[in-house]
Amino acid sequence: MRLKSIAFLTALAGAQIFASSHREAPITALDQKADITDWYAFVSPEHPDRVVMILNVDPFLEPSNGPNYFPFDPGILYEMKVDNNHDGAEDITFQFRFKTEIRQPGVFTALVGGIPNIPIPPITALDGPGSEGLSLRQTYTITMVTSHHTQDLAGGRTLFAVPTNVGPRTMPSYAALQAQGFYDLGNGVRVFAGTVADPFFIDLGAAFDSLNFRMAAGGGVLSPAIDADDQHNFAPNTLAGYNVNTIVLEVPIAMLTRDGHTHPASSKDAVIGTYGSTSRQKVSVLRKGRKKEDDDDDDHGSWAQVQRLGNPLINELIIGTGSKDRFSMDDPKNDSQFASFFLNPLLAQIFKAIGLPVPAAPRTDLLPLVQYMPPICPGCGPADAGPVADLLRLNTGIPPTSFAAAKRLGVLAGDNAGFPNGRRPSDDVVDIASRVVQGVLKDPATFNARIGDGVNAPASPLPATFPFEAPAYSGRNSSHNAGPGLPGCGISGVSPCPTN
Repeated sequence: MRLKSIAFLTALAGAQIFASSHREAPITALDQKADITDWYAFVSPEHPDRVVMILNVDPFLEPSNGPNYFPFDPGILYEMKVDNNHDGAEDITFQFRFKTEIRQPGVFTALVGGIPNIPIPPITALDGPGSEGLSLRQTYTITMVTSHHTQDLAGGRTLFAVPTNVGPRTMPSYAALQAQGFYDLGNGVRVFAGTVADPFFIDLGAAFDSLNFRMAAGGGVLSPAIDADDQHNFAPNTLAGYNVNTIVLEVPIAMLTRDGHTHPASSKDAVIGTYGSTSRQKVSVLRKGRKKEDDDDDDHGSWAQVQRLGNPLINELIIGTGSKDRFSMDDPKNDSQFASFFLNPLLAQIFKAIGLPVPAAPRTDLLPLVQYMPPICPGCGPADAGPVADLLRLNTGIPPTSFAAAKRLGVLAGDNAGFPNGRRPSDDVVDIASRVVQGVLKDPATFNARIGDGVNAPASPLPATFPFEAPAYSGRNSSHNAGPGLPGCGISGVSPCPTN
């Protein structure tokens, strides 16, 4: 037998391995399918009595990268977790498992159709007539787990994951095909899984070139005009034109709270903590002596967490490289071991070194990100804070803001429905998190430089309706060289974005 990858070898040995979004951590460079790029949780602007949770995985999917494209990994357990009693541990878990079938084993590509004189019609359906070209097709299950019961939320219904957009010949009406993957499961529950345009936006190259931001965007400190512009980009968006795999779940708020009721924003019971995780079983064997198409993956043992993600950019900007593996493999309730990173982040010292004022350590102003405290939980007192735990906290009593009216800077811009009160795809967490690290929560008048990378909006406009992410880019017609909507960049309409 042979082990699949170093990921399984380290898990089998009992080693602590960890990861971070967009492949910053060691293990996800080896196990990209388990890499969580982003985690979102927000009150639905369509249904204010529901919460939307989005788990995005598998970064930098080049739309044209056939022949197999980007299936979910059947060997991974994808989970969405909710803490509703403020102890840092999950009380409700939604589990997703995927299964792959090869329906056209003689065809050389996963998705095909519409070629003259080849008897496979274009792909217009996920099942039945029109689905013949879906050679590689995936179904999935969704299971809700609490301390009291386990429930199949699909009720035995077959759920199909939506494949990537290969192009107009293979998929002549991709929007209609995608819509077939929007499932209403009843009782206020909706779900979608498939490939979408990556909604995250960042000048990743400048950020990891030791914060070498573009001078055209202010060199890291934005002008008032650029900072006030929520619609345009003034630097390259590294994610423009790339896809990502997503799982989107919408459920009633009452399904998530500790007592099964909704609460006003002033109540501590309105606030939940959330995070997403990916796990693999500790032993995975590939059996030899068979034809390739007959290979049988044999997974055994308990689940070993590969990665988790709560607040965005905690692992990237706060946790030291020597601790990233342990951080991602451990549970949030044990995060007190990382308290030194939260209370004295190195990034703050970098800001200080370049002349920006920052508060003195210990940085207790950062604790609202990792404990139940005001302003996210105005009803929480000292006894309600709970342990230090990296959870994306959401006050479900705060009404949603429509996507059209949402502010990219969220709470910092007076839009209390945005990050760090949960997170929406339109929230500019790069700029928000940087300013929080500088100290804006401590004293907005003193510690509030307009830190930013100049990338202020997703590359593809976000729909204001479920699943709140744009359809996958076309494999034939995609590009990576511009900003929102791809026609240009910034108020001047310069395309591509400046790189100086």
